Amino acid sequence: MMAKQSTQHAYIKAYEIIRDRILSGEIEGGTKLVEERLADDIGVSRTPIRESIRRLEQEGLISKKKVIQPTESDLRHSFQVRILLEGEAARAAASYMTEEHLDALRQCVDIGKSGSKEEVMEANKQFHDIIMQASRNPVMIGIIDQMQSIIYLFRKTVVYHQRPLLIEEHEKIYEAIRQHQPDQAEQLMKKHLQADLDFSLHVF
Repeated sequence: MMAKQSTQHAYIKAYEIIRDRILSGEIEGGTKLVEERLADDIGVSRTPIRESIRRLEQEGLISKKKVIQPTESDLRHSFQVRILLEGEAARAAASYMTEEHLDALRQCVDIGKSGSKEEVMEANKQFHDIIMQASRNPVMIGIIDQMQSIIYLFRKTVVYHQRPLLIEEHEKIYEAIRQHQPDQAEQLMKKHLQADLDFSLHVF
């Protein structure tokens, strides 16, 4: 059991380091990733490096072991998909979300108001993940999972640059879901994500 946890920890560590280096531009577009070199640099074996590269290929940051730097057009296209899917998920959440998940959503909003940047980052992720899971649609959930690197880039931008009204918008979405207002929840989520996109592209 301990060995499995250690392997998982090494994979998560490698994935996050490589992802952050690509998104920050430290590893430039067009760079070919060499497993041995990354393993030595990060301090893990080649297996978690290989798994990390495979995941980042699924998320669209790597192709044939070469780094792809997403263009503004790529980011807009990804967000158009996210807006559609998360809008639909918010609509479903307003109809189907359990009290337990509503409580968890409320906690995410509360942490967003008073937490540290890292806590707000995690609460932001949980807020959107809880709503997406409420869609009960494994295909939609799978598509969002494949966009996690791009989503992380935007999440980090809006939290660290303190986008105005970010948490207030979360609270309004939560209230629409709690009051079983599917149309309102969908529209608020779409506006929220569009605001994330507009703000982030301005910062970039």
